[in-house]
Amino acid sequence: MLNQTILIKVRQRLNKLASNDYDNIMPWQIIEAFNKGQSDWCRRNLHGLNVKQEGDEQSTSRIDDLQPLLDTVTLTMNDRGTYFESNGMPDDYMRWKRISIQAKSECCPAKKMVVYLAEQGNRDELLRDKNKQPNLEWGETFAMFEDNKIQIFTNGLFAVVSPELTYYRQPTKIQIAGVKDPYTGIIPTVDVPCMFKDDLVEVLIDECAKIIAGDIESQIQMQRQAQTVENNN
Repeated sequence: MLNQTILIKVRQRLNKLASNDYDNIMPWQIIEAFNKGQSDWCRRNLHGLNVKQEGDEQSTSRIDDLQPLLDTVTLTMNDRGTYFESNGMPDDYMRWKRISIQAKSECCPAKKMVVYLAEQGNRDELLRDKNKQPNLEWGETFAMFEDNKIQIFTNGLFAVVSPELTYYRQPTKIQIAGVKDPYTGIIPTVDVPCMFKDDLVEVLIDECAKIIAGDIESQIQMQRQAQTVENNN
C-alpha cells in the first residue's frame, strides 16, 4: 500500500480529511503514530493472550501476519569456559524465536544440537541436574540471556560451532519522501513503504488512528478504532 494512501485513510478514520481546525494532523504525526502502532501491534500479537503460551504461532493467520518479521543471522561467540557468549544482539532484535548450533569436541566431529531457552534463576540447578545439563552425546543443551547477550552452556565439554539466531526483528519504520522523519530529523528523498501485506496495513491504520485519537482526546474515534482493531485481529 502506498504511504500517501495510508495518510488519506488515517485522516478518513479521524474525520479530518477536510478539517482546518486545531486538530488538523500533520504528516509527520501520522508517520510517528503509524510506526508506533505497528510496533505495539507486533509486541501484542507476538505475546498473545494465553499466559502459558506465546501467541506468534497460535494460528495460521498469526503465522502468516508475523512471518515478514523473522530473520536469521550468524552469531560470533566467545568461549567463557562454562558457556559460549555472543558479542551482542542484532540492532533490530525484538523477540527470541530459536537458536541453532553445532557442537564438537576433541573426540567427536560437529553434530547438531537442540538448544532450549532457560531462565537465569535456574542456571545452577540445570548445570547440576544430570538429566538437564549440557550433553554432547544426547545432543542437548540450554541457552540464557544476560546483558543483552546470549549464553549457550557447554560445561566445558564441547565447543559451539556455527550458531545461527532466528528472531523477530523490529518492523521497518515507514517514511515519506519530503516529510521530516520524526525519529531522525532527516528528510528522506524516497518513500519507505510498510513491510506488511495490505490487509494487515488496514488493521495498522486503525491502530494508528486509535493512537492519534487518544492524543487529541477524540474519545469516539478512539473507541471506534480500538474496537475495529480488536475485531480484525
